[in-house]
Amino acid sequence: MPDRLSPRRVTAPEPGPGHQVAFGRPDSVAGSFAEDRPRPPARPTPPPPPEAVLRAFAPGAPGQRGLQEPPAGRPGRRRTATGPWWKADARSDPWRDPYAPAGLGAPAVYPEPEEQDGPIVVDGKGRKRVRLRDLSVRLSALVLLAVLVVGAIGGGVGWFLTRATPESPLLSPGTTLTQVDPGTTREPGSVSAIAEEVMPAVVSIEVRVGEAGATGSGVVIDGEDGYIVTNNHVVSGAADVDGAEIRAVFSDGSGSEARIVGRDPASDLAVIKVEKPGLVTATLGRSDSVVVGDPVVAIGSPLGLAGTVTSGIVSALERPVRLAGEGSDTNAVISAVQTDAPINPGNSGGALVDGTGALVGINTAIASLGGNGTTGGSIGLGFAIPIDTVRDVAEQLISTGSAVHSSLGVNARSVTDGTRDGALVLNVEPGSAAANAGIQERDVIIAIAGDPVGSSEELVVAVDRYAPGEEVTVEVVRGGGSQELRATLDAA
Repeated sequence: MPDRLSPRRVTAPEPGPGHQVAFGRPDSVAGSFAEDRPRPPARPTPPPPPEAVLRAFAPGAPGQRGLQEPPAGRPGRRRTATGPWWKADARSDPWRDPYAPAGLGAPAVYPEPEEQDGPIVVDGKGRKRVRLRDLSVRLSALVLLAVLVVGAIGGGVGWFLTRATPESPLLSPGTTLTQVDPGTTREPGSVSAIAEEVMPAVVSIEVRVGEAGATGSGVVIDGEDGYIVTNNHVVSGAADVDGAEIRAVFSDGSGSEARIVGRDPASDLAVIKVEKPGLVTATLGRSDSVVVGDPVVAIGSPLGLAGTVTSGIVSALERPVRLAGEGSDTNAVISAVQTDAPINPGNSGGALVDGTGALVGINTAIASLGGNGTTGGSIGLGFAIPIDTVRDVAEQLISTGSAVHSSLGVNARSVTDGTRDGALVLNVEPGSAAANAGIQERDVIIAIAGDPVGSSEELVVAVDRYAPGEEVTVEVVRGGGSQELRATLDAA
């Protein structure tokens, strides 16, 4: 097997007849080119250099290359006036040796802008820039010194001006301040006019049971006999408790002991009596005269701050609200007047009056994000017991000490099927109006006397509109269909 790494001789092939005709030398030509080609003129021989040039620049001896020694001998270690161009390495300097061979060196290298020295650098586009970090220490110190000098001059000028200006006297006896005549006109119906009229009829109620105490509000409804209406949950803690004290504090700061006349947990109303004749009596309005959007003013003692006045509007009517006073026996559902007038704990039992100063409700509860209407703060949703209910219940309490309400005799909870709401009957009391009417458990009550019922709260409010003994129609859903039943309401 031949060795692939050993060299081989390659013989060119002989040219063919066609190549010889095209590229061969004619027989009449002996050399490479014809003898009759034009020749360039002969270059003239330069004359020999002058003797002075030969003495200055020619080698000192035959075969010697490079520069000659300086006239005074070998050069010193540094440049001198007699030999300014001689250095120790002058003999090997290619720029001084005429016989040094020519050669290409490395390309020129330009430093990047950040590698340049000095405060002034050139960027990639050839523009000059000043680099502050390379400023000299002297220039930095000069700038700092200038700043200090300017600051010192400014401080000195300020100090001189303050010392040169005399201080005015601290006290000025006999000073009187200018005043103008009041420009505010308080027209009838303004909040200030309403507050001035109603404030004497609103009282603060202080309840003390042992070491515990609570505060609320009340409204004088009969000034001659000293009757004051308030909320049941304000005074219920002192009912039937030995040693309990109830005190009414009036707008003029005077106070009087109070006794409970009667309480109605079903409406959260109570009446107390003070032995102080000649009190200012609140003017009672009518519930049917109140419409959504009417301006109203709330007056009471929120958070124990007596004589507080807030204002707003009626934001809703006939709002079913369930009341359960903390620490009391209140368990009521009212058809409330809703208002955005700020109401807080302590406003309970206070007055809600309209633009004429007439009492249209007794403040009783607030909506709270925490779900506790007794400890939360106002969020613009307050509720008052309508004045018609207040008048009816207060008259019963003053006359008999108790109040009577209508009852259907069922326990219910709110339900919905997605299209229609109602009150699901959980149980029926034996012998009640509902039992006598044929209402059964699992029935869903959707209307009372033609008025829609959408929840258990609305059922209580709808029944309470009628007096005990009245007959009403009750529409129920049973077995997928609806039917009307007639019930005679009981007294409760």
